[in-house]
Amino acid sequence: MQGQGHAQPVQRPPHDAVLVLLRVVFVTMAVCSAGFLAWAMLLRLAVVTRRSVDFGLLVAVAAADVLSIVLLGTEPGDEVHTAGGYVGITLLFGTLLLGVVYYLVADVRHFQRQREAYRAQAQAPAYGYPPAAAPYATGTTGQGTQPPIPAPPQPPIPAPPQRPAPVRIDQVRAELDELSDYLRKHDGHREGDHEGGR
Repeated sequence: MQGQGHAQPVQRPPHDAVLVLLRVVFVTMAVCSAGFLAWAMLLRLAVVTRRSVDFGLLVAVAAADVLSIVLLGTEPGDEVHTAGGYVGITLLFGTLLLGVVYYLVADVRHFQRQREAYRAQAQAPAYGYPPAAAPYATGTTGQGTQPPIPAPPQPPIPAPPQRPAPVRIDQVRAELDELSDYLRKHDGHREGDHEGGR
């Protein structure tokens, strides 16, 4: 039987300056490459968030970049003259614009959620230990300092409700009872045969 293990601890998010620097670097790289490296920022996002949506978007952007390169490569000269070339350049810049917006929004949201989860984890009492002692309030009067006065007690936190035993346990008990009855009957027949054989 397995219990529900402990929740994984939330890692401390990187400092805001580091996150801003990384965002600037990846967006600049995508823009300076005219969109040909737009997949790099989405690769970073997918690795950080580990969401299947982000990995799917990474594949879509990489495919759009490859398609736009193929369409632009079929142009006969240095300038865009054909419909395929216009489609390729539109696809390239459209992917760049949408990729940058999605990357920035998703990255900011991910690290905001991680920061909130880290704060909540840091404020929660450790499992099995009572919450920290109530702080003391001090006051002063005209004659001097009063001794520390305990702060009013906090209302008790209700214990989580006990979950009823799972139905699976009852089913296993019933099966074990049936098995033990069967074995008793089977052993009884054997002993009778053994004694009759003597």
